[in-house]
Amino acid sequence: MSPRALLVLAAWLPLVGCVPRIEVAAPKEPITINMNVKIEHEIHIKVDKDVEALLKNQSGLF
Repeated sequence: MSPRALLVLAAWLPLVGCVPRIEVAAPKEPITINMNVKIEHEIHIKVDKDVEALLKNQSGLF
């Protein structure tokens, strides 16, 4: 083996030992998510004047 090849090999050996380590592990305590959610919705219904009068006159329909 040539001296140049040995030099390149010697230069690469320390770099091969420096391999990054990635570890994925679950946490020891459970993950808690606190959510305070307020949901409001409004429903607007437009009706014809004839239907509105019918609903007023005959309130027992619904």
